[in-house]
Amino acid sequence: MSSLIETLIKKDRTYRRFDESVAIDRLQILRWLDVVRQTPSSRNVQPLKYIIITDEALCHEITELQHWAAMLPEWDGPAVGERPRAYLLQLIDTDIAPAARFDEGIQLQTLGLLATDAGYGVCIFAGHGKGEITRRLDLPTHLSINAIVAIGKPAEEVILEEARSPEDVRYWRDEEGRHHVPKRPLSEIIIEPNKPSIF
Repeated sequence: MSSLIETLIKKDRTYRRFDESVAIDRLQILRWLDVVRQTPSSRNVQPLKYIIITDEALCHEITELQHWAAMLPEWDGPAVGERPRAYLLQLIDTDIAPAARFDEGIQLQTLGLLATDAGYGVCIFAGHGKGEITRRLDLPTHLSINAIVAIGKPAEEVILEEARSPEDVRYWRDEEGRHHVPKRPLSEIIIEPNKPSIF
């Protein structure tokens, strides 16, 4: 029987289509960030900061800047009615540290789990249009956009499945619009180094 955390991890997927009619309360996002800030941090430096964006027009601008699905080149991204209702900008405060090598992943995963648990979903971008967004928000030079996180109520079904071959890991959509995500089997990700010979 799966544990609660195992179930939550498997449910925490990348979502690219949302129910745009469902708003997200800024207070809800603040609650998530209050948990996120308590995650482990390399050397406990804590250089990551966030901007919460719920303004509808600005959200639409950011949506248009993103590249939504590299493996679905024929798809232009979420249509009207499917766009995220909020964004989080994950920033590195370079006055504190030049990078956040481990912190960024830990915090983004934590955020995804919290959003999933609350019935929302996220899509994490390396961030196209960082320069434009930086200028639009007039960010100071010491705050560098590290990741852009779309947040919304998922409006698509994501199906995890075993990859049929090492080359078969491209995500795809079936005729019903369900999003399939092949994962490499456990046997493929475990390495058993050769033990040295004993003479």
